[in-house]
Amino acid sequence: MDYPGQLYVIAAPSGAGKSSLVKALMELDSRVHPSISHTTRAPRGQEKHGREYYFVSNSEFDDMVNKDAFMEWAHVHGQRYGTSKTTIQDLTSTGTDVILEIDFQGALQIKRIFNNAILIFILPPSWEELRLRLERRGEDSPDVIELRLKNAQIEVAQAKEFDFVIINESFDRALFDLKAIVHAQRLKFAAQRRNKSATFAALNIS
Repeated sequence: MDYPGQLYVIAAPSGAGKSSLVKALMELDSRVHPSISHTTRAPRGQEKHGREYYFVSNSEFDDMVNKDAFMEWAHVHGQRYGTSKTTIQDLTSTGTDVILEIDFQGALQIKRIFNNAILIFILPPSWEELRLRLERRGEDSPDVIELRLKNAQIEVAQAKEFDFVIINESFDRALFDLKAIVHAQRLKFAAQRRNKSATFAALNIS
């Protein structure tokens, strides 16, 4: 697939600050829109169906898998998450930049299908800081925190497969780095020629 809109795929271990960074980016850049994934897990905190995720039953998720409705899907922390093909295609085909938060398995699956996708991995500054962030979040039991830390060791090892890596030690710096990646993609020749076609035509650049 090659659409005028850019797809940014963000992955990170739980507690690295991925969701906070993505939320801050979208508040600053109105041209970036979220892709809402489907999941079989229950809502947490103030999450709402159709805003953070589409919360579906296992049978509904199975039906979508059987219909090949997902660009990617994976098991994460005992639940399933999937990215709808239609959602991504509808947004990027109209020139919308889409940002997608998923696990590394899904990110690598998407790269094989949508090779123009930009993969960004968010790292914590240390294991100690990651544990503190998970504990401060107050959403998980000690057993779940240990599971997330164990999974994180597998997840961070995949950072080498991504196009960009951001270390979230300082939130402001990490947000600056994320904004820089998005801005740089818009300055690529193909993007500039598409978005500034009148200028290119006036300069006889094909």
